[in-house]
Amino acid sequence: MEWNDRFMLLFREAEERYLLNPQTPADRFYLPEEQDFLKSIGYQPAEMHGYVSEYATHGAPTPSTALLIAAVRRSYFLNAMRGMSGNAKPIKSNDLPAETEEFQEIPYLPRIIRKAEAKLFGILDPSIMYGDAADREFLRTHGNIHLADFLQLAASARSDRQRLVSAVLNAMRSQGAPMPGGSPDNSIPG
Repeated sequence: MEWNDRFMLLFREAEERYLLNPQTPADRFYLPEEQDFLKSIGYQPAEMHGYVSEYATHGAPTPSTALLIAAVRRSYFLNAMRGMSGNAKPIKSNDLPAETEEFQEIPYLPRIIRKAEAKLFGILDPSIMYGDAADREFLRTHGNIHLADFLQLAASARSDRQRLVSAVLNAMRSQGAPMPGGSPDNSIPG
C-alpha cells in the first residue's frame, strides 16, 4: 500500500476511534505499527491526532487537506532532512509571535510563518496545530492560500521570509483583497 493510502486509511480509523472515545490521550491513541508508520513520514502521533480531532469536532481541515500537509512535511523530512529528526527543542506557544504581531503591516503573518517553519522541521509542540482555525482564517482572507500550499511556500523559501511575504501579497492582490496600508501599490513584485 502506498504511504498516502495508508495515511488516509489511518486517518479514517483514527477518526472512528476518536468519535468512540475522544478522551484517549494522543500518546496512547495509535498502535505501535501505526506510530512506526507516522515516524517514517516525519509525523508524531500527536500531530495526526490534532488533525483527526479537529476534523471530527469542527469538520476542518479535511482529511485530504491533512494528507496534502503530510505530503509536504514528508517530502521535507525525507529530502531536506534526509529522514533524520532534528535535535531542536519543540516550539511552544510562548515561543511563537503574538497573533497581533505584524510583518509589513500584516497581523498574524509572523506567527503563521513560524508555525509553518516549525511544522516543516517537525518541532512544533504537539499542543500547537499548524492549520488550526486561526491559520485557516488568515490564509482564507489573505489571498485564499491553501494550508499545504503555504507550507510548500515555506519549504521553498528556505527561511527567506520576504519570499513568503511576497507570495501572500501577490495572492492578496490576485484575489482583490485589501492590501496592507490601504494602497494597491503597496505590494512587492514577485
